[in-house]
Amino acid sequence: MVITIFNINVYALDLDINSRNAIMYDISEDKLLYEKNSNEKVSIASLTKIMTCVVALENINNLDDTVKLTYKDFEGLLEANASQAGFKIGEIVTYRDLLYGLMLPSGADAAQALINNISSSKDEYIKLMNDKALELKLNNTHFSNATGLDDDNNYSTVEDVYKLFKYALSNEEFKTIVTTKTYTTSDGLLTVKSTTKKFIDKFDIEVDYIKGSKTGTTDNAGFCLASFANFDNQDFILVTTGAEYSKTSPNHLYDAKKIYEYFQNNYKYQVIVPKKTKLIELDTKYAKNKTVTFYNDKDLYKYLEKDINKDDIKLKYSGVDLINLKMDKGTKLGKVDVYYKDKVIDSIDIILKEKQKLSIFRWLIGHIVYIIILLLIIVIISRRRIKIRVKKKVIK
Repeated sequence: MVITIFNINVYALDLDINSRNAIMYDISEDKLLYEKNSNEKVSIASLTKIMTCVVALENINNLDDTVKLTYKDFEGLLEANASQAGFKIGEIVTYRDLLYGLMLPSGADAAQALINNISSSKDEYIKLMNDKALELKLNNTHFSNATGLDDDNNYSTVEDVYKLFKYALSNEEFKTIVTTKTYTTSDGLLTVKSTTKKFIDKFDIEVDYIKGSKTGTTDNAGFCLASFANFDNQDFILVTTGAEYSKTSPNHLYDAKKIYEYFQNNYKYQVIVPKKTKLIELDTKYAKNKTVTFYNDKDLYKYLEKDINKDDIKLKYSGVDLINLKMDKGTKLGKVDVYYKDKVIDSIDIILKEKQKLSIFRWLIGHIVYIIILLLIIVIISRRRIKIRVKKKVIK
């Protein structure tokens, strides 16, 4: 069977989170689980650096090539109160070092060094970022800088950041970087740590299921977090923005913990249509088999509430009502929509597995009326011919 995935939205939840905006997807099924103001355009702080990293990775030929850091790479950072990874003027580092410095401690110094060594100007690099946003159809996103400093023209939505983060994670280099907790540069002079790990260690937060993340913080954006997690053999992405900034409470991380653990405690990956479930039985026309029954070839799993009522699962077929002899093996006859609480959550295509063979008997039965009519016509014509012959003989 060919399985087509449909989204089921179960985001009508009030989880009482601090973040103004949030979105969570089960990326194993590309299914929206939770959202809050997900299309509101907001400042995203250093979540911007996800795109900075993507553009860098797609424009660097060799991550182990080296560059020498100059004054230009640090210009204006102190005045802007931008976070820095800790690189020094005159230091010779690899592109790989810069990327880890960009993503783990969210270093603006690494961002500027990447800009200065990959493109001819900041404007050119920003254009690459915005061009990539258009390519990924991030329709509510625009970049005006590569570091995420507050700017009215540097904005996105949590939905767009989710799309960007998901795309970025498809790059193995990016995934390796963002899942790393600490990294020592190639010259051994600098060790950087993930900002998320710093929060986890400082506040003793148990979130082992979070496998990688990127944080962001500015006055306008508040606490922001893009993270991906794994539990119940499923992969998830959660993006939050606009949590209240506090030196004593990492509200973005507490929100992530609350949302992730809500689904851990209340949802599970489970069979909703077991293997060999009868899906539909269709009649045939003139075939040896009067009917053909279609069954589910494999267990159909979905991520749903743990206490679902099986009676809330309904199957509804739409498609052809009759299988004829012209239909070849592999013909799509229709589909069975799988409903949960009156919402379509999946669809199973009904595919003809074998071309049907002609039944002469059924064909004759199906055409008996026409055969009788034909025989009557033949009899009538024959009788007329006989009468004509008789008349001709009488005349002679």
